[in-house]
Amino acid sequence: MQQKTDRYLFILLITIALFVSSFSAVFAQETDTIIPINEDPEKILRKIDLKGVAVHGFNFWRDKFSGHWAGVDFGFNSFLNTDYSGYDSEFMKNDMLRSNSYYINVFQKSFGLQRNRNTIGLVTGLGINFKSYRLDRNTTIERNEDNVVVPKYLYFDDNQKSKLSITSLSVPLLAEFQIPINHYNNRLYISTGMYFEYRLGSNTKIKYKKEHKEKLKVPDHYSMHDFKYGLMFRAGYRWINVFATYEITPLFKDEKGPVLTPFTVGFTLLQF
Repeated sequence: MQQKTDRYLFILLITIALFVSSFSAVFAQETDTIIPINEDPEKILRKIDLKGVAVHGFNFWRDKFSGHWAGVDFGFNSFLNTDYSGYDSEFMKNDMLRSNSYYINVFQKSFGLQRNRNTIGLVTGLGINFKSYRLDRNTTIERNEDNVVVPKYLYFDDNQKSKLSITSLSVPLLAEFQIPINHYNNRLYISTGMYFEYRLGSNTKIKYKKEHKEKLKVPDHYSMHDFKYGLMFRAGYRWINVFATYEITPLFKDEKGPVLTPFTVGFTLLQF
């Protein structure tokens, strides 16, 4: 009798345990919720560290190649390979820290060169360049009757300032190489190639003071080339971006002024 009672008690305990287990599973299914995420899964995956993910079949490089040109650049200007043969002074010697360029690169077009990657491509676009050269405070330039550029010396006061300004349209043609570092979007880039410019205008400007502040501004082409071209180098990583240009075309036309090769080094203030 005691054995039968123990057997019934054992069966009852097993039944209660199974019932509790089944009830818990049903309760868990009723209370658990799955919240859908309304975001492109590719964008989510791109935020994952590449080192910690094994990719099986998904193409991280589906986005189109995008280069680095559009934005606002600031630079410092000077000259190389100078030759003042036939002149008594180096009148175009400038103060580099006060001789600045502003590049406003408003349009960019990128062309990827890879089928299954987006790290190599060509970059072109359109920008406008405001360039100035700060000269000796008493020195400016003018053209003589033979269109030869010669120095002109003016003396007004001790606070006098002199500069040559040039405004140009700029079109680059660059090959760019990008290297992702730790993350899909964090890329070191290096681009190099040529650029072409068309001079829109140029002028000299003297600032001086007599009874009050005055400006003497003289627009002229000063025997400079309308079309010019040169070499460009750009590099950067995230918010650090630098560039350099070297004009193959001299500043002045042949035998119309000293031989001067303009160059600029600078950095990017803002990327579009």
